[in-house]
Amino acid sequence: MMKFVTLAAVAALTMTVAIAPKPALAENGQIAAGVIGGLAVGAIVGSQVNRNDGYYRTRGYARDCYIERRDYEDRYGRLHVRNVRVCN
Repeated sequence: MMKFVTLAAVAALTMTVAIAPKPALAENGQIAAGVIGGLAVGAIVGSQVNRNDGYYRTRGYARDCYIERRDYEDRYGRLHVRNVRVCN
């Protein structure tokens, strides 16, 4: 694993040195496109962050659901723990 990390670091360093940076120029409305794109991505990410998966609607009322860890024994006698969704 360490060889892979070292190889990846050397490859990344080589790529950053080999590719010369260009000076940044903003022409023909490129700033506006960046701003609009950033707002769109921010709206998508913000809507996913504010989701509330603990409650969902069924038949017109909200049910309180939570995840509970429960033990169970398989057919070979081994004990396992699994997450179970429990709704009141």
